[in-house]
Order: sequence, then C-alpha cells, then structure tokens
Amino acid sequence: MATGEIIIGIDPGYAITGYGVIEKCGNKLTMLDCGVISTKPTTQFPDRLLAINTRVAMLIEHYKPKYMAVEELFLGQNKTTAIGTAQARGVVLVEAARANIPVYEFTPGQIKLAVTGYGKADKNQVSQMVVRLLGLKEMPKPDDACDGLAVAICLANTGITYSEKAVSGYQYGRYGKRDWI
Repeated sequence: MATGEIIIGIDPGYAITGYGVIEKCGNKLTMLDCGVISTKPTTQFPDRLLAINTRVAMLIEHYKPKYMAVEELFLGQNKTTAIGTAQARGVVLVEAARANIPVYEFTPGQIKLAVTGYGKADKNQVSQMVVRLLGLKEMPKPDDACDGLAVAICLANTGITYSEKAVSGYQYGRYGKRDWI
C-alpha cells in the first residue's frame, strides 16, 4: 500500500461527480485512481444522491485518504443546477465527516493557480498540467475525472492551511466574522 499521504479530490455534481485519488510522497505526486460517478436523469433524485454517497464511501474505504479536497460551488446563472450540485456536494462532505477526514475547499481560480500557476487558465491548460504533474501518458477521461485530480493536486501543492478548511454555515468564517475560532 501507499507510503505517502493520500488525497482525494472531488469535483461535485449530481449528474457527474469527478474524483481523483493521488499519493503525495515528498514532492512527488502519483495518481492512484480517477473517474466519475454518473447518475441518470431518469433516476429519482434521492437515489442519485445515494449513489454518489455510496461510491464516495467505497473510495474512502478503499484508499483511506488522509485529506479530502472539494471544489467550491460556483453559483452561475442556473440556480436549479446549483442547488442540485450543492446537495451532491453535501453527501460527499457527510462521507468525509463520517470517516473523520478533514475537508478543504478551493475555488476554480485557486485550483487553476495551484495546478498551472495561472488562476485564469483554460480547461486544456489545466488538463495538460495534470498529465505533466502526475507523469501520465495521456489525459484522464472524461474531463470530470481530470478535474477531480486537479482538485487533489491543488491541495497537495498549496498545503494544509486552516483558511481553506471547509467551515460551517457555508463560507462563514473564511470571508466573514471569525470570533468563533
């Protein structure tokens, strides 16, 4: 089994959740696994969330990660999609809590910066750097799997800091009042 720190990265979504599992030994990063958890639109929504939850629990049980990194929810134009994605993200966080794994969250810009050195890098630039940083022969497919790896790499490259730790009351404390610490 692995001798370094195992990090699981999650790019949450209720249709497709991307994940990447890496090992960090010193400055060396190695991909252990990546893929997607897909749910069908014809499946009842609670069952979609259960499928995501169950698969994340299996990944945690198998790899026993020391840390989890999750992409922060981006609130775009489609609020309905954002709500569903937030719920998928929630079931992922519950599994991390159940396994007593600290969770760190990063914005898309933070992930791009940590992986490419440029916070506004495009998807192709991020994918190319994931391949390079992990010493892969080809780009992981689908894109969501590569995104999961990028989230894990972000945590590995930036280090563990309290300011990135997921906090209660979504974002409460990171950008607001901090007297509860």
